Amino acid sequence: MPSISPVSGSQAQERAANSVSSAARTAPAMTRNRPFGWLLVVTGVVGWLASGTLVLEKLEVLKDPNHTTVCDVNPWISCGQVMQTWQSSLFGFPNMFIGIVAFAITITVGMALLSGATFARWYWLGLQAGVTLGFAFVVWLWSQALYAIHILCPFCMIVWAAMIPLFVWTTIRNISAGVIPMPTGAARVLSDSGWIITALLYVAVIATIFFAFIQVFVGTSGF
Repeated sequence: MPSISPVSGSQAQERAANSVSSAARTAPAMTRNRPFGWLLVVTGVVGWLASGTLVLEKLEVLKDPNHTTVCDVNPWISCGQVMQTWQSSLFGFPNMFIGIVAFAITITVGMALLSGATFARWYWLGLQAGVTLGFAFVVWLWSQALYAIHILCPFCMIVWAAMIPLFVWTTIRNISAGVIPMPTGAARVLSDSGWIITALLYVAVIATIFFAFIQVFVGTSGF
């Protein structure tokens, strides 16, 4: 009678490694550590510089209420006027200070991934929570700028632009890695549509800006 020999520990480890390697090959390139690390660094640097510029301009406004910021272009495009609204200091201090800290963390995580660091699932969940809250906050600020304040802040829009791919690809990365449970079919569709989703969000933002300020674009605003 033939005997069935159990799989050795080394064979089991080899199979597990092959399985992980296979999963890594089928995952979108952007969700792998190195490309994703670069995404975090690039979006983090862009967001940090925009937030930093807003901090410097806010300090100048605090010193001189009549200070003209570098992005005061006209009544419809003005960082200085946006800074005077309550929405710009929702938590009792200027919102841009949140960006300075949050994007610095993003850059740090990206640099760690580029250096070969690995993180536990709880860490990725924490990053996901932070990025999701940041994205939700940016969406709220976007809606306020378009439909309540009716003034655009160019450096704020740079932060919006950085947050879109950051949120989309952090979410897709965590879904692909199993950090966020999702049915295989749905996860595959999302993984294959990352840049499409990003592009659609950019188009949506541009479209809403156009229709919210259509009187400016068609020349009926009186400006």
